[in-house]
Amino acid sequence: MRGNLLIGNKVRLRAIEPADLEFIYSIENDPVIWRVGNTLTPYSRHQLEQYILSSQHDVYSEKQIRLMIDTLLPENEKKTIGVIDLYEFDPHHGRAGVGIFVLQEEQEKGYATDALQVMIRYCFEILNLHMLHCNISADNSNSIRLFEKAGFQQCGLRKDWRHLDNGWMDELMFQLIRP
Repeated sequence: MRGNLLIGNKVRLRAIEPADLEFIYSIENDPVIWRVGNTLTPYSRHQLEQYILSSQHDVYSEKQIRLMIDTLLPENEKKTIGVIDLYEFDPHHGRAGVGIFVLQEEQEKGYATDALQVMIRYCFEILNLHMLHCNISADNSNSIRLFEKAGFQQCGLRKDWRHLDNGWMDELMFQLIRP
């Protein structure tokens, strides 16, 4: 096992801090991002501040955890470029969902791949999970490629699952079973 399981080759995953409020506010209130998630309404700064302050960062009690993705920069500087979420955490059945968001200008640089690998390692080696799963819109080729590259395999299809401005979109289900 590596020294710090939350550090990869390019990124570090860390707990949310109050200083992350504006970053979280900007992504949670971006309608473009809502399209890939299940959110349709904005959050106030107050709501997000309360979430950050009240979060116990205990995946066992909250059944979810959000970690910030920071790039590894020299001299312990950090640049926050995204978030990675563990949701629907079920320790009895040894599974959880995983979702990731990286700022558009930081995509295609290997950060998401590294962050996902770090999260997989954390889930399998620390949380002792058996399986991770995710749901991806059929038109989200970047996310499909990311999760397939990490070893996830498509295990299902939900027809016309997401309603979009111009019609309906299928959703693909992927899973990674612990080797």
